[in-house]
Amino acid sequence: MTTTTLAPVPPAPQSRHSSERLWKGTPLTWFGLVLGVILSLFPFYWMIVVASRSNDAANAWPPPFLPGGNLGENIGRVLSNTDANIVKGLLNSVLVSGTITVATVFFGSLAGFAFAKLRFRGKNALLLIILASMMVPIQLGVLPLYLLMAKLEWLNTMPSVIVPFLISGFGIFMMRQYAEQAVPDELIEAARVDGCSTWRIYWHVVAPALRPAAAVLGLLTFMEQWNQFFWPFVVLADPANPTVQISLRTLNSAYFADTSQIFAGTLIATLPLFVVFVLFGRQIIGGIMEGAVKS
Repeated sequence: MTTTTLAPVPPAPQSRHSSERLWKGTPLTWFGLVLGVILSLFPFYWMIVVASRSNDAANAWPPPFLPGGNLGENIGRVLSNTDANIVKGLLNSVLVSGTITVATVFFGSLAGFAFAKLRFRGKNALLLIILASMMVPIQLGVLPLYLLMAKLEWLNTMPSVIVPFLISGFGIFMMRQYAEQAVPDELIEAARVDGCSTWRIYWHVVAPALRPAAAVLGLLTFMEQWNQFFWPFVVLADPANPTVQISLRTLNSAYFADTSQIFAGTLIATLPLFVVFVLFGRQIIGGIMEGAVKS
């Protein structure tokens, strides 16, 4: 009696056209993308149009839709405005945003590594406290924080703007979540066997692995602190020592609102954010994509 062995049926090859259709955008997709780009870029374009016009032309009806030739003159008037002091505001904002960004990334990655990979008593309780602090709006802590700054004699100085935001609960939680996935326990155990201390493990093993998330956290922190208005407005009463947002507010607080000058100042204040994104955009997008693949 002979038995016949049936050969396994190979799976049907995936159609090449179906995979191409998966990545090929439909006309509706392209329409949505183009519409989103236009809506995103139009405020910046309109800012340039108004900043390059005279005040009368900027307030005319119908409004102009093409840039004018007064951009250099309006920027010069903004830079020479002693009341707004926007040059000092730019320097102060660079100092404040840069210092807070570096501190947030460093302390956030250090604490995130500790919460994700180290074992110590009270770890879960401390993490819950940090998460609870993220739910409290800054407005509820303004009065005691202001009294503390006055007690330390830091009012009208940069430490009053920098020190309260050196550590971020969101930064700690974000880096902790990323460290859970990006740093294998076996890698830390191998470093322990080789005789590395906890600090060396963080600096040589954990920090390089957290670099994509650190780039994203750094950009988000820099943007948040650069656009911060409420707390600097509370503690910086001296008009000679403003941040850039306080300087823009001074431009808009005159009896006669010069729209072209206000938009020219806004354009100047936006340029540093644009430069930061151009310089670190590749690392930021890479960090977002790597986090999406790992999740």
